[in-house]
Amino acid sequence: MSYTTDSTLRSPKGCLAMFGVYSFTGAAILASIIFSLLLFLSIDSDPWMQFLFGSLAVIFELGKFFAWYEVGERQAHKNYSGAAIAFAFYIVLAAISIGGSIGGINSATNSAQSHVQIQQNRVSSYNMQIEAIEKQIALNNVAAEKYIELELISTGLARIQRENSTLREKQQTLAVERDNLPAVKQGSVVGLIESLANSLNVTPQNAQLGLVIFLSVLLDFFAAFFVGLIGEEQRFKYRFNKHKSQGSEVEPDTQNPEVERLAIREELKSGLEQKPEQIKSIYDQAFDALESEKISCSKKAVKNYLKIEPEEVDIIFKQLLQQGLVIKKANHHYQWQGTAAVIEEVAA
Repeated sequence: MSYTTDSTLRSPKGCLAMFGVYSFTGAAILASIIFSLLLFLSIDSDPWMQFLFGSLAVIFELGKFFAWYEVGERQAHKNYSGAAIAFAFYIVLAAISIGGSIGGINSATNSAQSHVQIQQNRVSSYNMQIEAIEKQIALNNVAAEKYIELELISTGLARIQRENSTLREKQQTLAVERDNLPAVKQGSVVGLIESLANSLNVTPQNAQLGLVIFLSVLLDFFAAFFVGLIGEEQRFKYRFNKHKSQGSEVEPDTQNPEVERLAIREELKSGLEQKPEQIKSIYDQAFDALESEKISCSKKAVKNYLKIEPEEVDIIFKQLLQQGLVIKKANHHYQWQGTAAVIEEVAA
């Protein structure tokens, strides 16, 4: 994660914040599962096969997010080869999941468009009937002109006028029925697809496909982000509680370093030692091991000796540097100075 994991700079998130994180994560995973089910359940109409395909979709979705959680766990423990394997497994499951989400969202979008298309087809059918009647009336008018030219007004013209009157009534009836049809309600998704098609100068089908792919990938990344956030927060909370239980207190950077340095010097000069029965903090254990030269002055040696996290080792060496007990050489390696060097510096 991009935010700090230093326990001296922040505390674990509160219940309200974690409730929001868990809610967003659950909603994203549920939406991803539902869209995948829309595709997998349409593969076969048999109830037993639908159950099997639906279970497969749920397993793929949950397994994908568990694999992503495992990537963060292995990376935090510096197991990069294991993290790479878990990441490869996540990519395979994510590809299947995104494909299922694309199919499910596309199916839902097509269903929304079909209702609009049905209404439009009904309106078009009425328009075609009205247009056909209009053409028939026009043909009758041409025939009436012929009867007038032949002076057969009393016989043919009267019949054509009656026929035209009947056609006009039928035409008006169809127009009233067409106008009384329910208004075509265009959904927001359909409107968005048409707007994208017009703005990008592409067909509505291509615009729909692009929108569906974008939403599917975005949904998958959204859920993966919050799953990773939960994992990182759980690891940070564990380290924070471990520091708290061991009584390891690291002063914030805003404290005056000179005041802290003088206090440590006074403690060293006074020769105060910790009682044997008192449980030592991880800092004191690291100090004793380095002072007695049980281990070499390196982060790796301290980490292996105390069996702690790399972040905890960084905090220990940061405090040792502030106290002047170690120095950092040009090659970024550390060299132990010890209390004797500090006392000599104070005496000087």
